[in-house]
Amino acid sequence: MRVNRILLSVALVVVALVIQVSVLARLHLPGAVPDLLLLTVLGLALVYGHVGGALVGFGAGLLADLAPPADHAAGRYALVLCVIGYLAGLAKPDNGRLRSATGPMVVVVGAAIGTTLLYAGVGALVGDTAARHVGLPSLLFTASLYDLLLAPFVVPGIMALARRAENDPLADTNSAAKSPDISSGWLSSGTGLRLGGQRNALRVKTARARMARAGRIKGVKRL
Repeated sequence: MRVNRILLSVALVVVALVIQVSVLARLHLPGAVPDLLLLTVLGLALVYGHVGGALVGFGAGLLADLAPPADHAAGRYALVLCVIGYLAGLAKPDNGRLRSATGPMVVVVGAAIGTTLLYAGVGALVGDTAARHVGLPSLLFTASLYDLLLAPFVVPGIMALARRAENDPLADTNSAAKSPDISSGWLSSGTGLRLGGQRNALRVKTARARMARAGRIKGVKRL
């Protein structure tokens, strides 16, 4: 990952984790807690792709595992967010632009359900049965509802920041030497036609000059 990606991802993940632990977790809403950290990972994964999404998800989950008041085994949420970040990155559009909000909303709902199921499944493997006492259907419904309501205020902003960091002046300067811009390609194609016409005119003039020169030389020899 690039340096600007790492710095932006670390900053956004830390801010999201602090807000989630200090604000959202203390609202005491029924069922699940709005997962701002998950939405941050989703927004970055939709811009960085599946590899970047997996790396960001693993780092964000590991930070959440180690941050107090975590009461589960370290690495559990890191594994979950790593898988979710990878899968969400597969939904990244080819041109980097989203045509509608339907796709991201579907990704958010699928990620909320998938995160809850994976977290409960990993917990069942390590002997954590807290999800059974709360009720898995209630957790799935409330997690999807809270994340879906919070997503329009988080995911577009995260994606906009990530795209702006990708198009910074230093990156544009470095990439300009490697690959030409589309607009510059159009301009060069237009001037290429003009230069081609000028080259053809120069070639005709040169040929005529050579013919005149040859005629003069032949005339001198005849004399």
